[in-house]
Amino acid sequence: MVREHTVEAKRFYNSAKWKRVRKNYIESPEIAGLCEHCLKQGLYERGYILDHIIEINIDNINDTNITLNPDNFQFLCLSHHNRKTFSKTDKSSTQEGYGFNFKGEYVPLSEID
Repeated sequence: MVREHTVEAKRFYNSAKWKRVRKNYIESPEIAGLCEHCLKQGLYERGYILDHIIEINIDNINDTNITLNPDNFQFLCLSHHNRKTFSKTDKSSTQEGYGFNFKGEYVPLSEID
């Protein structure tokens, strides 16, 4: 996610459509609320955030083939999500002082437990 589309990102992550698609994916029998990367390693760790494999950015935030396509999702524990998101050389994927809460919403860090 890039800084330029914070308003659009908030609108998307707060939409009823995203919340419904997210809930259905996480509660599907294949996922059952568990981290997909941990499952591949034979571990049973609760997932934390529904991640977009192809990250949402200013150019694709209105493309439902990216934003709402389950083939572009992976449910990850916080550890796997942070490794993926923050291991990139470009550390500007999120605006300073913002992050993702347990619902996958992009919010100020002060609102994250």
